[in-house]
Amino acid sequence: MTRKLISSGSEFEKKIGYSRAVVDGDYVFVSGTTGFNYDTMSISDDVVAQCEQALKNIAKALEQAGSSLEQVVRITYIYPDKKDFEPCWPVLEKYLGEVRPAATMFEAGLLDEAMKVEIQVTARLN
Repeated sequence: MTRKLISSGSEFEKKIGYSRAVVDGDYVFVSGTTGFNYDTMSISDDVVAQCEQALKNIAKALEQAGSSLEQVVRITYIYPDKKDFEPCWPVLEKYLGEVRPAATMFEAGLLDEAMKVEIQVTARLN
């Protein structure tokens, strides 16, 4: 299979030199994804809402790549404040409770202070 690039349409993809997702072989690698809502061009102040939107953004990229959240095998959560991780657990259970991918969470600064979570995943193709 040839390498396939998936774009979200963000101007930063070309400027910085990345793709929302890359299909390579039997896997899809989704870049760190925030809770930015591309339909409204806004980001919520609420970390739980951002977490849910990030997962929706990831699901869309996976669908474009020929995969789905059900195929996620690895996930990384990045929070500027580690205390925000636990409030997101119900959202994570909703989307990934049956999938149960290998996971890592760490605390680190993000590009914009409005961003309260960033999530990256690796998934198998359907």
